[in-house]
Amino acid sequence: MTRYFISFDEGTMVIPEADLAEVGAEAHAVVAAAKEAGAWITGGGVIPGASVVAVDGSVSESPAPEAKTTVGGFVVLELGSHAEALDWAGRFAKACRCAGGEGPHGRSGGVRATSSTS
Repeated sequence: MTRYFISFDEGTMVIPEADLAEVGAEAHAVVAAAKEAGAWITGGGVIPGASVVAVDGSVSESPAPEAKTTVGGFVVLELGSHAEALDWAGRFAKACRCAGGEGPHGRSGGVRATSSTS
């Protein structure tokens, strides 16, 4: 099995305040489905504007200061294929109302799935 890091760019979630409860419930339902499928490893959000401390002790405003976007949220899933990772990424993107939307489940251009074998 391969572990996939699925990240969501900061600012891709577009949620009117009136919809927060519904979005929360839908996101938790996708997390529950990932856990039920035995795929869930971890996940969470990143506080906007948070500083990054590198292993050498240096501090920067993002993991890659030259990048135009920063990670706003992530999940790590253990799956059998990249196609499965893209499917799950789409489920999370749809539940969290990520902006954009091409591909399965409304997968956004601000969503990426990268892998590392365990």
